[in-house]
Amino acid sequence: MDISELSAKLAQFGQEHLIQFWSELNEDEQKRLFNDLKGIDFGLLAKGFRRAMDNSSNAVKLDHLLQPVPVHLQGSVERCSNEQLTAYEHEGLKQISAGKVGVLLLAGGQGTRLGVSYPKGMYNVGLPSGKTLYQLQAERIRKIEELSEARFGQRGTVPWYIMTSEHTMEPTRKFFAKHGFFGLNERNVVFFEQSVIPCVDVDGKVILEDKFKIATAPDGNGGLYRALGQNGIDMIHVYCVDNILVKMADPVFVGFCLEKNANCGAKVVKKAFPEEPVGVICQVNGVYQVVEYSEISSETANRRNSDGELTFNAGNICNHFFSKEFLKTLILEHEQELIYHIAKKKIPFIDANGVRQNPATPNGIKMEKFVFDVFQFSTAPWAKG
Repeated sequence: MDISELSAKLAQFGQEHLIQFWSELNEDEQKRLFNDLKGIDFGLLAKGFRRAMDNSSNAVKLDHLLQPVPVHLQGSVERCSNEQLTAYEHEGLKQISAGKVGVLLLAGGQGTRLGVSYPKGMYNVGLPSGKTLYQLQAERIRKIEELSEARFGQRGTVPWYIMTSEHTMEPTRKFFAKHGFFGLNERNVVFFEQSVIPCVDVDGKVILEDKFKIATAPDGNGGLYRALGQNGIDMIHVYCVDNILVKMADPVFVGFCLEKNANCGAKVVKKAFPEEPVGVICQVNGVYQVVEYSEISSETANRRNSDGELTFNAGNICNHFFSKEFLKTLILEHEQELIYHIAKKKIPFIDANGVRQNPATPNGIKMEKFVFDVFQFSTAPWAKG
């Protein structure tokens, strides 16, 4: 370990405080801290922090910039004929039968809000069967494979990518193993950890969680990109673990996106009421994105069309379609253009005296990129409700 070289690197970016306790660490602790720091691109981190802070400080209500998704880019189960829905389903099942569709589950969260300390997917939702979210979703994958085989005489595999976090990876692995992967082939269930990014204070200095450990948080991206490693997959369906009603690799949604030649699609639901706390998919300066409810005034939220429907009504439920080619282009050409969102949090830290502190008020910043941030780069988006 070349500590002098590391020290110079840290000093270059004003992060030399990260090794202030170096002489107090044992060999294993030094090795861990050295490897963690060596793997950080501090230049890129500083750039990401500055852009995120600039973006946050310039945040304003977006009302005057908003436009709804054009009608010709929308589809609706309510407005479609049975014949059209059947045609969408047929095409979706055809692609599933050919092994062209994968599913990506965003499952990094603990079940804290549900009153449990284990991963959300392991939660028993209270059905008479006692099935967990993971079991329900696994069985739906098996069922869609069976339906596609019955229709086309060929059983395609729907690979299931499960993006966990540092805290949910091991319990999730063990849970699936304990339950025999719920009848799925183990090789077709791929677990991976969401990548992380250092937590920083308001000046961009990385926070020490312990004398030998930096504070980190999930960075929100990376999950989509891992799915590209599967040979033969042309498209992927992305959803969140706590969506109990999710239709895995929904053939109607897949078929709809394919019929429209969409490289990016979002399944949405109508807002229940104007000020429902849910983000909406719309255009901002001609670019597609999800606008959070906090970014829209009450007046805009209550705006209605001539038919009485809310103008901004496409509620985002994190249920998306992406083509493999779209994600490849994103990685090669646009990944560095994505801007982090910031969240001010109470982050435990080691003070200058080496004492661990648990702040009573937010003292640090967690940065994250959301899955829907990529909408802006789509040249062929569609929304389906």
